Amino acid sequence: MENLVVIGQGYVGLPLSRAASNAGYKVTGLEVSQEIVDNLNKGSSHVEDIPDPELGTMIDNGYTATTNGAVIQDADVVVICVPTPLGDAGRPDLLAVESAVETIAANLTKKSLVVLESTTYPGTTEEILLPALEENGRKLDQDFHLAFSPERIDPGNTTYRLENTPKVVGGVTALSGDRAVEFYGEFIEEVVKVKGAKEAETAKLLENTYRHINIGLVNEMAKFSHELGIDIWEVINAAKTKPFGFQAFYPGPGVGGHCIPIDPSYLNYSVRKALGHPFRFVDLAEDINNSMPNYVVQRIQDLLNEHEKSLNGSRVLLLGVSYKANIADQRHSPATPVGHGLKAKGARISYHDANVPTWDLNGDTYESEQDLDRAVEDADIVILLQSHKEYDMKSLSSKAKLLFDTRGVAQNEEAHVL
Repeated sequence: MENLVVIGQGYVGLPLSRAASNAGYKVTGLEVSQEIVDNLNKGSSHVEDIPDPELGTMIDNGYTATTNGAVIQDADVVVICVPTPLGDAGRPDLLAVESAVETIAANLTKKSLVVLESTTYPGTTEEILLPALEENGRKLDQDFHLAFSPERIDPGNTTYRLENTPKVVGGVTALSGDRAVEFYGEFIEEVVKVKGAKEAETAKLLENTYRHINIGLVNEMAKFSHELGIDIWEVINAAKTKPFGFQAFYPGPGVGGHCIPIDPSYLNYSVRKALGHPFRFVDLAEDINNSMPNYVVQRIQDLLNEHEKSLNGSRVLLLGVSYKANIADQRHSPATPVGHGLKAKGARISYHDANVPTWDLNGDTYESEQDLDRAVEDADIVILLQSHKEYDMKSLSSKAKLLFDTRGVAQNEEAHVL
């Protein structure tokens, strides 16, 4: 039985630990948070995609969590799954990656495979990980193998999990790439080997930049379609009947999660750093997508004005504050800037989200409304920000004084749609 250490036990690292554990690896999750470690070892999962019973099975298979980096000394494989947020001025913040590789370098004793899964800019694996691991005279492919494999976790997706989502792998060398393909091939149905680590790093950024730019396109179309009296949702539904050459993207109140708001900025950073000019498509899409929360606030204000009400002092109920439907994850949720904009104009905010019992907005803590029907009836305007499965839009529209749907799911005349 080979030993695997997964550094970072969040929404990427814990599913990876589960898949490898089920495939027969002795898995250790390495975390900086003692609280997370203690909870994991007690069988309490903090990741929605890994319910407690599945964590219990992992523990039965030998899974443990720890904060002690010395576990790397016995590792045959080490995978880095740590956060890579944006720092000041949109620069990549790789402190967690750098800390992880320092821990690996200090404890590496076997001819281990080291894989970075954290999203980053092209060249990170070779420029940051390789020199750190080559300290103390180690040689690539003689004393360790090194590769990059981008995570493709889609929280809440019950159709595509880690095991049946194709896994892109790029080694710093062909030999390292082969070793990584062999590792992932033991528990992932399809492994796609690419030319090198840079290609694998860039593939991840292309996937999400593609989405970022196309969402920006339909967001801008939604704005001018409203001004021209055109139903953008009808336009999209008509266009997607074409069986080739078109993929539907949809407007919304903003972009959320880690991938869309962050990954294109990594690619933009890389282009600026290497070539001295911006990735103009990314800059434009970022401007448009970042403008959507304020646009939503303005549409809310306009709707209230049409009904002879002021936003200042109005009771505004927000439905869904997570970044994605039917999950609790709030990372970069557009609900936050929408909430800030409403508060700045004097709105009295409340919210409902069965997945998020409490919501922090700029230091103020709100509790989710317990009686949804009453909250809808009491509000001056109801805003659908996330189309959770429990929201019956026909019923809510009939109860609300005003309803503004930012997701295009209301199929009745009572609702006003983005």
